[in-house]
Amino acid sequence: MSSMVMNNSMGAASREPYVIGPDGTALTIADLPPASTKRWVIRRKAEVVAAVRGGLLSLEQACERYSLTDEEYEAWERAIDRHGLPGLRATRVQQYR
Repeated sequence: MSSMVMNNSMGAASREPYVIGPDGTALTIADLPPASTKRWVIRRKAEVVAAVRGGLLSLEQACERYSLTDEEYEAWERAIDRHGLPGLRATRVQQYR
């Protein structure tokens, strides 16, 4: 889905790795949800999945940063793969299983 890209438009000193986020815009580490996130809306989950898939964060880093289990993160990936972003909804989750 996403892949890591180096921003070459501003010269060597300001290169910051980014991936393409779920909304099609560049997503850097600074753009990710804060580590203190407790309320996981669709967009935030999708951003974390895009960051891991694109290599911005490793699975281990994401799980540690957001206090997620591997299973919880993998459930987000499966939901996106099977149902797209609507699969990440916390409400009506039975509809997508």
